[in-house]
Formats: sequence, structure tokens, C-alpha cells
Amino acid sequence: MGIRERLSGNEAAAIAMKQINPDVVAAFPITPSTEIPQYFSTFVSNGQVDTEFVAVESEHSAMTACIGAEAAGARAMTATSANGLSLMWEQIYIASSLRLPIVMSLVNRAVSGPLNIHNDHSDAMGVRDSGWIMLFSENNQEAYDNLLMAHKIAENKDVQLPLMVCQDGFITSHSIENIELLEDDKVKSFVGTYKPEHYLLNKEEPIAIGPLDLQAYLFEHKYQQAEGMRNAKKVIAEVSKEFEELTGRKYSFFEEYKLDDAEIAIVCMNSTAGTTKYVVDQLRKNGIKAGLLKIRMFRPFPTEEIAKALSHLKAVAVLDKADSLNGAGGALFEDVTSSMFVNKVQVPVVNYIYGIGGRDTTSKDIESVYNDLAKIADNGGTDDFYRYLGVRK
Repeated sequence: MGIRERLSGNEAAAIAMKQINPDVVAAFPITPSTEIPQYFSTFVSNGQVDTEFVAVESEHSAMTACIGAEAAGARAMTATSANGLSLMWEQIYIASSLRLPIVMSLVNRAVSGPLNIHNDHSDAMGVRDSGWIMLFSENNQEAYDNLLMAHKIAENKDVQLPLMVCQDGFITSHSIENIELLEDDKVKSFVGTYKPEHYLLNKEEPIAIGPLDLQAYLFEHKYQQAEGMRNAKKVIAEVSKEFEELTGRKYSFFEEYKLDDAEIAIVCMNSTAGTTKYVVDQLRKNGIKAGLLKIRMFRPFPTEEIAKALSHLKAVAVLDKADSLNGAGGALFEDVTSSMFVNKVQVPVVNYIYGIGGRDTTSKDIESVYNDLAKIADNGGTDDFYRYLGVRK
């Protein structure tokens, strides 16, 4: 039996870190992720973990410290948001290029400027191609569960890549929900001990980390990095299955909510899925065959599986909580439509940019999207595929 609790998403993340008991945590405070290292530092002070907590002077230094620790053979974790992730940007690429399985809790927030501390996904989308595995979390339970699975995925010998667990700033990070925790001993057994094959402090195998990598080798190293990301897909499925056997909680690459017989559907990530599920239930009562596909695994992106899941629909809307500012749609929209195109799935797809800077997205807003989809399904297509939801024009 699990332990029933009422926790915020930040508390849940900090408790997951406590139960994992990493060797090193390096962090710098930034809203709305500040509480995660704050809570964790109390666990350190109280002797509940034996982690080396490094209070650094910036987020760039936080990721640098994690890189140094992981390269030395330690298990390292951190947390950040928005501009903090931006300040880490150089080190984010270095962490993945050096194949260091660091785990980070990313509490999603708008990236300045102008300054905004509320939720959208511009921070995560800014590093989507940096070589980090990316798992998204609808609620506090998923944020906790994803963190417990993170090290088993990232540290797998066929993966060896850093991993970030995303949750929505303030919406889940500060909201308190019922949650089921695992017992400490079960977490310890599930996560296991970190035993890297190659590391700096191994006196039996002297190595260099981060050497100059010019034309003769960099291409091959990047190919190997891409192979690690492709391998992560299988490992995520295996770890999720093992986690289900332990907890009864099932996770896949994405969740199909009433999608089997749906005619119209929304694709989205994180907390918006909860509102969308409510709207789907209401529409179903009125005989409208609406469904939802909620992305959990954004990197690697499950192209074939998504194309298959959406192939029977008459119209699809992809909701992006960040605008790529490219005149062609958001990042999730591009990935979904690319997946459908290469897999020869022909379904009308429309993109909605929404929720920028924490703009509320209500059930009425989501219902309006389904109303639009019903019209598209009747008409067989649309020329207006790039839209904004809830913006004042």
C-alpha cells in the first residue's frame, strides 16, 4: 500500500528527490521552482538525506556543478524554471553531449521578456532539441512518478542522456492535490544504485571529459547521441511497465482519453489535459464523439504511435502553450503534423497557440476548439490552420 498525502507539485518533486537520495543537488532559486531546492535543503539540514547540497550563485553554475558531479561518477539532480533554464543553456547542451544522465525538475514558466513569472512552455520548447529526454506531467502525481522513473531511464547503458521532468508553474507546482507516495525502501529498490561504467574518479581507467572534438569525430559522436535518444523510447516503455507492476499506475508515451471511437480530438500536454478531459466528458453527454491525446513523452517523440492513434479521426487540434514565432505553428504542432505526414496519415489538423504568460484557458475555451473541429470535420478541411486561443486582437 502506498502512502496517501496531500502535497503541492513542488513538494511532491522534493519528496521524490529525498527518496532517491542523490549524491549531489546543485540549485539556484527561481520562481516557481524555488520551493523544490528549498524543501530539499531542509531534508539535508535535518539529516534525512546524505546528499551534498551545493547552493550556487547562478543557474549556469548549478548545471555546471551537476555536470562535474555526474562526470566524477555521482548521481546529480537540480530544478529550475524559465530564465534559469535560459542561463543554463550552454551547459544544457554540454550535459547531453557528454552523455551525463542528470535529472532536472523543470517547472514551466514564460521566458522573459517582458518579465512574466507565470506558466507557459516557452522554456521547455527552447531546449527541445538539446538532447535531453523530456517527460511532461499533467498533475502532481505524474510529476512525482516521472521523477521516480527518471534515473532508471537516463542511466540505462543504452541511453546515457539527461532527463527533465516538466510540470506547469503555479498550476501544479503550487496547487495541493491528493497524491500516493511510495515507501522509501521501495523507491530505493526501484531506482537502484548508480554504477557508471566510465567516470573521472575511477583510478583504474583514467579518462578526459570534454576534449576538443573536431571534424574527425564530432559527427559520429552526435550520431551516437541520437541513437541514445532513439533507444530511450524502448527503455521508457520498459521502465513504465516495471513502475506499473510496482504501483498499479500505468504510463505510456501518451494517454488516449476516450479516443478509440472519437471523431474529433485535441492533442496537448501538462495540466491543460485535465481541463480537456472535463470538456470531453461534457461533450460525450451531448452525443459528441470528442477525445484527447495527452503527450507524456515529448523527447524522444513517438512519431509512429501518434500517427496511428490519430489516423481514424475527422479533425485534430494541437494546442501549443508556446509560439515558435516562425509563422508556421508551434513546436508540438510541427512534430504532430510531421509524424502524420511521414506515416501517410491524412487528417485535417489545426494549431492553437494558447495560455501564453499564464493566460487562463477555461473549459469554454476548450469547448470552442471542439466546436471548431466539428465544423472542420463537416467541411473536410481548413485554410486557417494557425490560430490563437483567448488572445485579444
